[in-house]
Amino acid sequence: MPENQTRLGRIEEEYRKELSQIIGYELKNPSITGLISVTKVKVTNDLKYAKIYVSVLNTKNKKETLAGLKKSAGFIRSELAKRVNLRNTPELIFEWDDSLEYGAKIDTILKNIMPKKEEE
Repeated sequence: MPENQTRLGRIEEEYRKELSQIIGYELKNPSITGLISVTKVKVTNDLKYAKIYVSVLNTKNKKETLAGLKKSAGFIRSELAKRVNLRNTPELIFEWDDSLEYGAKIDTILKNIMPKKEEE
């Protein structure tokens, strides 16, 4: 079983890299705005579905951007199939990854709580 997990891990990492490239450079959808990062990809064991976790910075509208990604899923999937040579390319499911935003929020809170070093 661990052998299969390492294979899945390699596939997920390869998908993450390729999806970042496709979304960053190939996608020409006007509703997708901002800097989109593919933070994580989770593939099911049968390789039928892939959950793509994305985080977006400097976007006009998060909902519109996610909807644009979902609309472009067919194009993204076909591009992925061309780049990653596997028997079948999974169905893509896009999800928000709020961890970067959450981290920035926590960072801000900590900066406000912590005493200023310059003042000491």
